[in-house]
Amino acid sequence: MAATADRLPPRAAVPVQDTWDLSSLFPSDAAWEAAFAEWERAIDGYARFRGTLGDSAAALLAFLEFDLKFERVADRLSTYAFLKSTEDVADSAYLGMKARYLGSAAKAAEAGSYFRPELLAVPDARLREYLTAPELAPYKLTLERLIRFKPHTLSEKEERLLAMQIETAHTPRNVFDQLTDADLKFGTIELEPGRTIDLTHGSYMVCLEHPNRDVRKKAFHQYYAEFSDHANTLAATLAGSVKQDVFASRVRNHSSARAAAMFPDNVPASVYDNLCGAVRANLPAVHKYYQVRRRAMKLDDVHFYDVYVPILSDVQKRTTWDEGVELVIAALAPLGKEYTDTLATGLRGRWCDRYENKGKHSGAFSSGCYDSDPYILMNYKPDVFDHVFTLAHEAGHSMHTHLSKGQPYQYSSYTIFVAEVASTFNEQLLGRYLMARAKDDRERAYYLNREIDDIRRTIIRQTMFAEYERVTHDLAEKNAPLTLDTLRGEYRKLLDAYFGPDFALDAELSLEGLRIPHFYRAFYVYKYATGLSAAIALAERVAGGGKAELDAYLGFLKGGSSKDPLDLLRGAGVDMETPEPVNAALARFSKLVDELDALLK
Repeated sequence: MAATADRLPPRAAVPVQDTWDLSSLFPSDAAWEAAFAEWERAIDGYARFRGTLGDSAAALLAFLEFDLKFERVADRLSTYAFLKSTEDVADSAYLGMKARYLGSAAKAAEAGSYFRPELLAVPDARLREYLTAPELAPYKLTLERLIRFKPHTLSEKEERLLAMQIETAHTPRNVFDQLTDADLKFGTIELEPGRTIDLTHGSYMVCLEHPNRDVRKKAFHQYYAEFSDHANTLAATLAGSVKQDVFASRVRNHSSARAAAMFPDNVPASVYDNLCGAVRANLPAVHKYYQVRRRAMKLDDVHFYDVYVPILSDVQKRTTWDEGVELVIAALAPLGKEYTDTLATGLRGRWCDRYENKGKHSGAFSSGCYDSDPYILMNYKPDVFDHVFTLAHEAGHSMHTHLSKGQPYQYSSYTIFVAEVASTFNEQLLGRYLMARAKDDRERAYYLNREIDDIRRTIIRQTMFAEYERVTHDLAEKNAPLTLDTLRGEYRKLLDAYFGPDFALDAELSLEGLRIPHFYRAFYVYKYATGLSAAIALAERVAGGGKAELDAYLGFLKGGSSKDPLDLLRGAGVDMETPEPVNAALARFSKLVDELDALLK
C-alpha cells in the first residue's frame, strides 16, 4: 500500500484542468486573508444589538440583517479554508487557515449567543407583532421556527451553563474516536501472495469486498477480535453518549431523546415508527436475497462477510472521467436540458477536483455555499465502476445546492432529511439507464445486484440501526442499566430479525452495535433510509411522468429550506408521513431480487 501511495503525484504536479477552480469563493489566498481580517473585526458588532431585540421590529431587523451579512461572509471563508485543506491534508498552511477560521467562528458564536434566549424572552404579544410586521416579512419563517423552540429554551443563565458543558458532553464521542481511530490495532491481512496490507476501518471494507472468501473471513474475525478485547470500554462510552442524549432532552423539556432530535425538522415520531414497521413487514424479501446470494456464490452457508462482495465481481469495466460524465449526463436526461446542461458545464469545467493526489482527502463529497460554485471532491478511478455512481450521487447534491440558490440566503440551505433524496435520486436514474442498456444478462444482473445491495445498505441496514437507537434510548429513559450484556443482547435480537433464520450469524457480530460512529449522533441514520425511499418513489414518478411531475421535483430541489422537509417532499409528490414510499421501495427491492434470482439460475 505504501508503494502505491508513493506513486501518487504531489498536489503541485496535478494538471490544472483536473482540479477545482475556487475563484468563485476567492481569487487567491491573499483575498481570503483580507476578507477574513475584515470579518474578524466585525465580530464586535454583535455587542451593539444586545438588549435591543424586544424594543421594536426595526431593532430586530437591524440585528437580523447584520447577522445574515456576517454569516454569508463566514460561509465563503469557511468553504474556501475547508476545500483548500482537503487538497493536501498535510499542508500546514491550509490547516492553519482552517484552524484560525474555526477559532474566530467560536468567538463569533459566543458574541451572538444572547440572540435566541433574548428574543424568546420577549413577551408573546410583542412576538406576534413581529410576525406580522411588514419589515420582518422576509424573516417570518425564520422567526416562526425560532419561536417553536420557546418551550425548550431556558433562561440566559441556564443556557450559559449548558453551553459551558458542551465540551464535556462530547467526552463519550471523543473517547470512542480516540480508542477506535488511534488505539485499536487490527494487524495485517494478506490479500494475495506477496501483497499484505494493514487492516484498518477503511481496508476492512476492501477485504469484505474481496472475491477470496478466506480473505473476507480472516479479516472479519481479526477485526472483531480487537473490538472484543475492548468491549467493556466501548459499552461504557456508548452508554455515556445515550445518557447524555437523555439528559439533554429532559433539561430542555422534550418528551424523549428521540423527540428532541426530530424536533428541529418538525418530523413526527410516526415517520420513524412507520419506517421501522414497513421494513419489518418486508424482511422476508431480504431473507430471500441472502439465500439467492448464497446459491449464486455456491456457498453452504452465508455469513456477514459474504454480503458485500459483488456476486458477479468479474463484471467490471474501465470508464474514463469523460466517459463517466457522459454516462451521468445521459442518465439524467429525464431532469431536462437546463439541469443537464448546467451540470455538464460544471463537470466538464472545474467544479470537480477529479483524481487522487498525495495527501488528498479520501472519499468524495459535495461542498459549496450561496456565493460559490457547488464543488465536488472525487478520487475518481477509471477501473472502479462504482465511482460513476459516486459522481452521479455528488452531482445530485451539487445541483441541489445550485438550484436552492434561487431562494433568499436565509432559506437556501437544506436539511439532511432531504439532502440524500437529491443524490440517491440521481443514482436511481443512472442504475435504470444502465440496466435498460445492458448488453447481456450478466451485465444486467451486475446492475441489479448493485441496486439491491444499495437498498439493503441504505434502507434496511440503516433502519436496523434506527431500531437500535430507539431501544437503547428507551432503556435509558426507563433507568435500565446499559451494560455490555444488555447492549450486545439487544443488538443480537435485531440481527436475528433482520438476517433471518437461515443466515449464519457469527457471535462477534453482536459487537457491531458498539463500533458504529453514527450512534454518537443519535437519531439521524433513519434519514438515510427515508431519503432513499423517497428517491425511489420520485425517480419512478419523474421517469414515468410528464412535465407536471418534473416541475414538482425541480420545485423540491429549488425549495432549499423554504418549507419544512415533509412539506417539501409532499410538494414533489411523496408523503413520508405514510408508510407507502418505504413499502414501494421495498416492493422494488423484492422485484429486483426475483429478477436477479431468475438471471443467475
